[in-house]
Amino acid sequence: MLKRTLIGASAAAVAVAGTVTWTVSARSTATTTSATGPGAGRVHARPLQDLAGAASGGKAAGLPAATTEPFSLVGVTWDRPREELRGTVRLRTRDAGTGKWSGWRALEPDLADAPDQGGRGGTNGLWVGPSNGVEVRVTGQGRTLPAGLRVDLVDPGARAASSTPRAAGPDAGTGMRLVAATTPLTAPVTAPKPAITARAGWGADESIVQGPPTYDSSVKAAFVHHTDTGNGYTCADSASVVRSVFLYHVKSQGWADIGYNFLVDKCGTIFEGRAGGVDRPVHGAHTYGFNTDTTGIAVLGTYTAANDPDVPGVAPTKAALDGVAKVAAWKLGLTGVDPTAKTTLTSAAPDGTGGKYPFGQEVVFNTISGHRDGFATACPGEQLYSALPAVRTAAKQATVPALAATVTGAQAAGGRYYTQSTATVNWTPAEGATYTVSVDGATAATPDAGASSATVTLAPGTRSVQLHAAFADGTTSASPVFTVVADTTRPAISSQALYLRKATVNSTAIPVSLTWKATDNALLSSLKATSPAAKNFYTTTTSWSASAKPLATQSWSLTAADAAGNTTTSAISRYAGGISEGSASRTGTWKLTTTTSYLGGRGLYSGSKGASASWTFTGRTAGLIFKRATNLGAVLVYVDGAKIGTLDTRSSSTAYRQLLWTRTWSTSGKHTIKIVVAGTSGRPTVGIDGLVYLR
Repeated sequence: MLKRTLIGASAAAVAVAGTVTWTVSARSTATTTSATGPGAGRVHARPLQDLAGAASGGKAAGLPAATTEPFSLVGVTWDRPREELRGTVRLRTRDAGTGKWSGWRALEPDLADAPDQGGRGGTNGLWVGPSNGVEVRVTGQGRTLPAGLRVDLVDPGARAASSTPRAAGPDAGTGMRLVAATTPLTAPVTAPKPAITARAGWGADESIVQGPPTYDSSVKAAFVHHTDTGNGYTCADSASVVRSVFLYHVKSQGWADIGYNFLVDKCGTIFEGRAGGVDRPVHGAHTYGFNTDTTGIAVLGTYTAANDPDVPGVAPTKAALDGVAKVAAWKLGLTGVDPTAKTTLTSAAPDGTGGKYPFGQEVVFNTISGHRDGFATACPGEQLYSALPAVRTAAKQATVPALAATVTGAQAAGGRYYTQSTATVNWTPAEGATYTVSVDGATAATPDAGASSATVTLAPGTRSVQLHAAFADGTTSASPVFTVVADTTRPAISSQALYLRKATVNSTAIPVSLTWKATDNALLSSLKATSPAAKNFYTTTTSWSASAKPLATQSWSLTAADAAGNTTTSAISRYAGGISEGSASRTGTWKLTTTTSYLGGRGLYSGSKGASASWTFTGRTAGLIFKRATNLGAVLVYVDGAKIGTLDTRSSSTAYRQLLWTRTWSTSGKHTIKIVVAGTSGRPTVGIDGLVYLR
């Protein structure tokens, strides 16, 4: 992200009939300010003013620069995420400490990477250090610029106010993809896990993250980026730079979370990026079209050519390159990927949205590739891109052949294993070798010579399980680390309720909706109904449109299971009753109509204004049944003597036995529902077919 996109021939061919310049200064009115508490970072967004057609004849006419809110990173964004800004974006900022203004600096429009859907368009975000003034000039080719242009001033704060890590469990919505554990390659490799600064360590404000993470089925490649935020930071600033990029991605560009999976500074410090677990295949937003089954590693800084006339870069430090090699070797090793190999990925960029490769095209990449390999961009900068062969070599040197092992007795899901208390590690023994199994780095099992498996008992929580071998020739090896979650807590089913729903009623079925909330502390794996009918649901499902048997009591039962095998069942019983239109207490003129389209073959209708019908029952939810047609009118509805509204039974087509209105109470009780014919002009008649209720 935040890199320069290479403009193709089509862009270069645009006729330059004039320029449109937008400017902003501190005198503009702020439109968006976000903060989550004392010390939290903030983003101040200010709209850019269109100066086309001004007295100056449409030429650049900047507003005078003045004081702004404090900020350390600045960028320009616009409404549509894939819209290209054809022109130049330049700005200058005022140092908060010295009061001096910088020279004019260019920002590059960036289409190179983004989430697969959504967000805002934007330039790279430029780290300028503590500042309190800005002036921006956007000059377009022709007279069209993207809508919603604004300058975003990012204040990283001291650290985020809320840094409690979010659970890496299933999504509450439909975005989650549960995947099986990745199968290692024929000749798996592994590498030691490097030190990684967690999100809490750099101050991620988890309260602004939009929804839980989603997961891919594997990690087949690592794409290397530069943040293009400039090089004027010290290693002491690195956490603030990462926090600023996070705020720019989430608050300015509207992404769910920071786009990169990892970030590395010039001193080689590795930072956890997008949430979801550094050891898991978290779906990022870093290489548009190739975010699936890849990880994104960004080096803080700008690494374009030193003689770049717009944004001169620097050479990456050895510490930064070593950090990239270490985290790439470890991350790829988790799925048995050789850092010097090739892999095939399929483009997911929809045609016409700026992807380098057409949708569905298979592309061969190095397993450690540069961003420009997957998108038409200068990222990660010429000087970092040219160092990637050395990064691949260093990553290869950090790997060793992994000891082949499998885990049984635990359920594989999302790159992890789940069990209630035990897991079995299996291997093929080598002659003269001795084996041990460690849990969280401590020896937990020392099997006998010749054994091919060992079972370990795990305390509740997330555990790291690994097989170690010492061979007769004095060499040693270890398997990849298996993440095993030991879980004895049963899922929870709460808020279970049964309601009447608006639909067609018949003599054997009353439409109802069962609602609930199913949760688990680790990973919910299945959810099903067992009565009054069997039905399987997605784990994120919260309702079931079903039907109840009239004049009968039924049990509505749900069973939820988690990945560790813990289960829970919750049930409610409800009686479904009904009172016919003929049994209602009525006033005024009502006429009988007989046809098989009505319940029981008969219904009542009235065109007499003020005519009423009422039903008294004991229950917790009730509904009125009507005929609907183009010539039918409205009724007034009363509940326990109080008018609650008007209900129109008109419809573009004729429909009988329509449960058109419902009311629900927190507990079962005695209630009276009355309707009064409203006498609608031109269509006074209404047709009723009774009342149904649940108790």
